[in-house]
Amino acid sequence: MRHDHLDEHASRDAVRLRTEFARRAEHELARPRSDEIVTDRHLDALPAPVARYVRRSGAVGRPTISNFRASIHGRIRSGPSDRWMVFSGEQVNTCVGVASRLFFIRASMRGLPVDVFHCFVDDAASMVVKPLSLFTIVDASGPEMNRSETVTILNDICLMAPAALIDPAFGWRWVDDRTAEVTFRRFEETVSAMLHFDDDDRLADFVSDDRFRSSSSGATFTPQRWSTPVDRYRSFGGRRVMTFGEARWHATAPEGEFAYIEFVLDQIAYNVDALGATSGV
Repeated sequence: MRHDHLDEHASRDAVRLRTEFARRAEHELARPRSDEIVTDRHLDALPAPVARYVRRSGAVGRPTISNFRASIHGRIRSGPSDRWMVFSGEQVNTCVGVASRLFFIRASMRGLPVDVFHCFVDDAASMVVKPLSLFTIVDASGPEMNRSETVTILNDICLMAPAALIDPAFGWRWVDDRTAEVTFRRFEETVSAMLHFDDDDRLADFVSDDRFRSSSSGATFTPQRWSTPVDRYRSFGGRRVMTFGEARWHATAPEGEFAYIEFVLDQIAYNVDALGATSGV
């Protein structure tokens, strides 16, 4: 195949994958939203370190978070000895009712584009990876993927949408003045994580044993501890959230613990009507 035909085909297929993300995002953002205002009464039901975190995020007196749209950039790799790939991504989450997550990224591997599309809507999670957008090298789905992406949704809400933690879908156990355990149920999956807070009442780390690490092909999954230390808080429209984080696998020897994603939150908008439109913060 001639290179110009290859480039043209890659461009068309990349548009199709990005278009599928946008189509599904528009559908999810059209779901009904909650008009509930976060009050001190909501915070009284939370463990003290979580209540302080939600308050510090600017949630009280504002609508709870029904959805959000974010853009990020960073770098990603498969293992501690692998080469980093730079990426940029777009993400849409809904937080009311059955939470959903859509995540599209464009990475660069040895100078070549790689598209990745995570989709978790209703009861089925999937991940598709396409180098050059020409052929699929990962097409992962199934119960392990559903459980892992349930943990990821919980993580997204804890990191980027603290006001949504007042929802009854979350259960709580106080551990100490800087630590709490959260549980989250979505359909048949119930997952949990330990939340660690710093002396400024900011979430510092999220640690869960309920996630699976996939093989490079997405064919097999291994349970492994997963954590996301975060930092660099700033305000977006009066809501204060982290803007830098890592995702880490806590593997056994010889790999050991290592970061496989480093990311920066560039922009985030809450209670969005459609792609590019916001009804309120």
